Amino acid sequence: MREDGKLDYLELPAVDLGATKDFYSRAFGWTFVDYGPTYAAFDQGLDGGFDADATEQTRTPLPVLYAHDLEAMADKVTAAGGTIVRPIYAFPGGRRFHFTDPAGTELAVWSEG
Repeated sequence: MREDGKLDYLELPAVDLGATKDFYSRAFGWTFVDYGPTYAAFDQGLDGGFDADATEQTRTPLPVLYAHDLEAMADKVTAAGGTIVRPIYAFPGGRRFHFTDPAGTELAVWSEG
């Protein structure tokens, strides 16, 4: 069961999605579910995915937390000193927002529906 504030997903940037998938498949036996030409998801103990869309990807790994109430969590993040850097938006599978913590680390929070 998903819980508020728990690490739920990890996105990693990819320059060449095919080469990235090939490497992880060959090196570690990973399998993938493709969501269009620039995104492939994996489930290796912690769900995650590689993002090869240069306009969408972050430069570093993106920890993604879960929240049942996305708007309430955005308010909590802001109240705690975080900065929303990408307001709530929809994506295949749900909605999310991105924020930076006081150290400047970018994270995201997502919710189903």
